[in-house]
Amino acid sequence: MKKLLEQIGLRALRQIDPENAHALAIRALQNGLAPAPGPITSDRLKTRLAGMALPNPIGLAAGFDKNAQAIAPLSQAGFGFLEVGAATPLPQPGNPKPRLFRLTEDVAAINRFGFNNDGMTAIGARLGAASSSVPVGINLGANKTSEDRAADFAKVMAHLGSAVDFATVNVSSPNTEKLRDLQGPAALAGLLDGVMQVRGTTPVFLKIAPDLSTDEIADIATVARDARVDALIATNTTLSRNGLRSTHASEAGGLSGQPLFERSTRVLAQLAAQTDIPIVGVGGVGSAEQAYAKICAGASAVQLYTALVFGGLSLVSEIAQGLDKLLARDGFASVQEAVGSRRGEWL
Repeated sequence: MKKLLEQIGLRALRQIDPENAHALAIRALQNGLAPAPGPITSDRLKTRLAGMALPNPIGLAAGFDKNAQAIAPLSQAGFGFLEVGAATPLPQPGNPKPRLFRLTEDVAAINRFGFNNDGMTAIGARLGAASSSVPVGINLGANKTSEDRAADFAKVMAHLGSAVDFATVNVSSPNTEKLRDLQGPAALAGLLDGVMQVRGTTPVFLKIAPDLSTDEIADIATVARDARVDALIATNTTLSRNGLRSTHASEAGGLSGQPLFERSTRVLAQLAAQTDIPIVGVGGVGSAEQAYAKICAGASAVQLYTALVFGGLSLVSEIAQGLDKLLARDGFASVQEAVGSRRGEWL
């Protein structure tokens, strides 16, 4: 019955503007109108990432709860960990609306939000007051009008680091002009150095774009190793539009969802071949089989977001429980045993 009600609710939300629908989804979470099975776990699913104990390796990607408004209910939705934000030093409205588009035929979405958020002070207050049964991280961003975007990441890290279990440097969003320029080796090394100086003991992750060459992936792996980054997230949204059928396919912004799965998994595998740094696989995860594929390609954990638009929050439990069965089927006693076991298939 709960699944049926969720599907009815999802169909209703898909009849209205996507950004308004998302705001209603956050409101529903705040009011307890969402699945709350608690973190799904088993001996096989329990794992560790950058020193954090996770009940399972299925995480919520940044962007769903931009302003840390629904941490407590999300921590009961089945996830093994959460990432909120992105947070910037100052509040900013983001890009003009409309800026979020459902590509139903492609089971995908395009967004060009531009780091719209309430700013690090408001988000920090919510993080400090929130309770969570799983680790919570913050995605670090830079203000669009900042004269020193690299310094913005360090500012947010210094302000929010003690309130979270990890922090992600996000220089891979395509929706802030020239932000991806910070993925270049020299710029990235300088930015990471600034963040590391103020992080205290908080693990720092680095999120990369899927639209990178083999040489660029190798450069990032080297910079991340030298900076002692604790984990990598592969990948953010793509600018590619290959094979899309939706009428919204030509909209500007980052593409997420099913069309990103293969591209992001190949980047993940290439990255795993270049470094021993743990990797979080994100991009097109919508089933237990896809989560398992990313783990076998080299991911220690995965994240999802766009799939929730089409499958609802009950999808989280389905993926975690399905992953447990897949691990058992193939004789793995733990997630960690499966990491990278089929990486060669993606190279």
